[in-house]
Amino acid sequence: MEQSNAQRRTVRFLVFSASLRADSLNTRLADLAAVCLEANGGTVDRALMREFDCPSYNLDVQSGGGFPPGADELHRRLEACDGFVVSSPEYNASLPGVLKNAIDWVSRYQPQPFNERHGLLLSASPSMVGGNRGLWALRVPFEHLGARVYPDMFSLAQAHKAFDREGRLADPELQERFDTNIVNFMDLVEASKHYPCVKRAWVEYLGERPEPVLDRVE
Repeated sequence: MEQSNAQRRTVRFLVFSASLRADSLNTRLADLAAVCLEANGGTVDRALMREFDCPSYNLDVQSGGGFPPGADELHRRLEACDGFVVSSPEYNASLPGVLKNAIDWVSRYQPQPFNERHGLLLSASPSMVGGNRGLWALRVPFEHLGARVYPDMFSLAQAHKAFDREGRLADPELQERFDTNIVNFMDLVEASKHYPCVKRAWVEYLGERPEPVLDRVE
């Protein structure tokens, strides 16, 4: 399964959990993803959601004082990576507000950094659903902003009893599936970086009459 560093051309990944909680199952899953990425030749920038926490988005605040430090930090680290991996909890069948708020802030940079950047979405939950409903909701803002969200998301059900003492998944078949998902995502990002296709622009809405207040074309 693993490749040597010599076989894989340089690819950098931002990895973080979307939970602010110290003992988060999603943080454990993000840690496991980071280990797998590094084991297969990727360069990992490991982050914490609290580094990207921002006050509620407000255009008046942005116009008067610019971007908050959390938005600047997420923007900077997205710009430095080739792909991102987010392990997100499910809140009320959707994504956490703290993550959506950070996305809203960072989407206001010009150019906004999600366009054409590859993303892999993970979730962990004690429930049998595994946080999967939240990931489908999370795809919406990312894909709207032009991110290339990997089709095969990974949702870990009954996550409170899924990890062994070493932080790996106790079920070997599930661990193999997780590793395969990570490596396949890495292959896609590597190919995109070193053998890119041309995407000319991200346009927020097609078909509208030109209007400076509405236009967001990059």
